[in-house]
Amino acid sequence: MKEQFERLDALTAKALEGGGKERIEGQHKKGKLTARERVNLLLDEGSFQEIGQLVTHRSSNFGLEKQKFLGDGVITGYGTIDGRLVYVFSQDFTVLGGSLAEAHAQKICRVMDLAMQNGAPVIGLNDSGGARIQEGVVSLGGYADIFYRNVRASGVIPQISAILGPCAGGAVYSPALTDFVLMAEGTSYMFVTGPNVVKTVTHEEVSSEDLGGASTHASKSGVAHFTAGNEVEGIRQLRQLVGYIPSNCEEEPPTQAYTPCDEARPMLDTIIPDNPNQPYDIRQVMNAVIDPDSSMEVHAEYARNMVIGFARVAGRTVGCVANQPAVLAGVLDIDASVKAARFVRFCDAFNIPLLVFVDVPGFLPGTDQEWRGIISHGAKLLYAFSEATVPRITIITRKAYGGAYDVMNSKHIGCDMNFAWPSAEIAVMGAKGAAEIIFKGEIAKAADPAAKWQEKEQQYKEQFANPFEAAARGYVDEVIRPSQTRQKVMAALEMLRNKVDKLPRKKHGNIPL
Repeated sequence: MKEQFERLDALTAKALEGGGKERIEGQHKKGKLTARERVNLLLDEGSFQEIGQLVTHRSSNFGLEKQKFLGDGVITGYGTIDGRLVYVFSQDFTVLGGSLAEAHAQKICRVMDLAMQNGAPVIGLNDSGGARIQEGVVSLGGYADIFYRNVRASGVIPQISAILGPCAGGAVYSPALTDFVLMAEGTSYMFVTGPNVVKTVTHEEVSSEDLGGASTHASKSGVAHFTAGNEVEGIRQLRQLVGYIPSNCEEEPPTQAYTPCDEARPMLDTIIPDNPNQPYDIRQVMNAVIDPDSSMEVHAEYARNMVIGFARVAGRTVGCVANQPAVLAGVLDIDASVKAARFVRFCDAFNIPLLVFVDVPGFLPGTDQEWRGIISHGAKLLYAFSEATVPRITIITRKAYGGAYDVMNSKHIGCDMNFAWPSAEIAVMGAKGAAEIIFKGEIAKAADPAAKWQEKEQQYKEQFANPFEAAARGYVDEVIRPSQTRQKVMAALEMLRNKVDKLPRKKHGNIPL
């Protein structure tokens, strides 16, 4: 047995070398960690159990038989984050550029299958040059095998992707199918076709960073949900994210211990400006309602007129969705609608209650929005809220106008508890525009049309631009002092703890994609 033990030790040591000392140094010079260093940072110390360490490719095309590395360019296995089971794969750029082919893909599929069977999240640390062209169609088949599993796992277990190097061509579709994408600034990029192809086809000159870098995908395309200044910070964010979400769709989200204290928030009573057109930061409202320092914003740089993210209330995870009056007056547009809709669907899939803050003047008008399909894109948010069966609580802080009032988790589309502040204005449109339409003839005939307009505007405000008409009809459950908001939310979440709601029997709905 001694010889076998020695052989095993030698093979293990070889596997741990990755692509060799020189390539590892090259990785470090680029400001990047190695695949193993990333796994060790991500998981609890000493918890990683590797699977498939001795796997090698079986190809002899184009001299590949002379380039065999144990593990075939990807490290796979399982471990824990804060004591909770997770599965992980980490592509090794020092081995054949982290390229994906048959054996590489099979290893990834193996941990994805185990994650599904055991109900635990799967985290992919992507750093790959793409398909291994020497293996031809089996590389493409390997990608498709992964895509298929991504779709099957969607809504069953959380799937998280970290882009820590190049990710191009077919490689981008697996991360795009996962629930959250994190990118490292300066060292990672994603695109379907690279700068050279873009230049050839469209004659545009663009760098990899501008075409598909972290800042581009975080602010322009919305592909990246999180960015990090370096890999260490990014991996810390991944650990933080896992702390908010359950291991699978059958579990409740993790909770933290909470000691009740004075839950009144007097500062909220003065947060709404006297001028209804003056902006304020909805994050200040959210932070006063949730547990202190418990928030993790998602998509922070994209569609900033909508704020989404995870937080805790009395130790329980909630998903927050809020119009941001400090950006575009909080209006709903295409990007904000899609951003919020996807987040709502994730929360609903994984039993995370929804806490919604409403201050919305309507949908963004204009030819650009209409021609790009604001109707169908706005309907995605309407669909997502209407479909959600988790506990849903809405707080209307100020404006709730027109169809946007309906869309933003109103009572009419299944909200469980709907609170409004006295400053809430719930109406078809703003008083100024409404007065112009309703009293057009009367204003035109008046001796002083401007004064008459102001008079009718005030009349409309008193009648409709307040929460009391909606409360009288039961569309608002309670008009509350802002300082009471946290207390009301805590009580409502506790009341809804055992909520059961079922969708009609069907294969699946047809969301307006």
